[in-house]
Amino acid sequence: MLPSVAILCGGRGTRLHARDGSIPKALVEIGGRPIVWHVIQIYAAHGFRRFVLLTGYLSSLIERFAADTDWGSELVVECVDTGIDTPTGGRVARAGSLGMLGADGRFCLTYADGVADIDLGALIDSHGAHGVTATMTVVRPELPFGVAEMGGDGLVSGFVEKPVSERWVNGGFFCFEPEVLSALADDSVLEREPLERLALEGRLAAYRHEGFWQCMDTYKDAARLDELWSEGRAPWRIW
Repeated sequence: MLPSVAILCGGRGTRLHARDGSIPKALVEIGGRPIVWHVIQIYAAHGFRRFVLLTGYLSSLIERFAADTDWGSELVVECVDTGIDTPTGGRVARAGSLGMLGADGRFCLTYADGVADIDLGALIDSHGAHGVTATMTVVRPELPFGVAEMGGDGLVSGFVEKPVSERWVNGGFFCFEPEVLSALADDSVLEREPLERLALEGRLAAYRHEGFWQCMDTYKDAARLDELWSEGRAPWRIW
């Protein structure tokens, strides 16, 4: 049986400046559906069945969305209010303290605002093969600007429009063993001390995803994802 999936849904989406703040970031729509719906469908397409939405800002709206959506007979979507200003690690810790995560072994975690054509089965296999406490998917994002190419003489020889970064960044789509919960406190920022400590201890592996990945940090990001969906070119639509 595949692990449960926790999705961080507490954000306000303040950088989506064209929005009026009347809905949480997880409910910003792409193609007429909240982006968190898209994230759930990515996992469901790989056979995952249980989802826990870690809510915060305007949590009641996400609870209503989860209750009113027809998930079919196979999916279970639950919500746990983890507080308005709780940091990411604290949200996971609070859900863990309620027995919502890790009770049956490993669990997955991701953000409500990132989509990808990721092979989640390969992620799970990679995590197991490394025998680590945590695995983090890493991606090489497309830079938001063009890059000038220069020769040794200081002359510009050309331009590359929005190249892919040479460095790897956190792309979300985590896989955790339950002992990761002992490394989290109510004030933990997951991406800082907890993951940094696991890395120093050699207990954090990276799963490299070379395909499509896009997070929705700005209004421009949302518009791009919406355009891809409306044109039938959404790479994350694997269902």
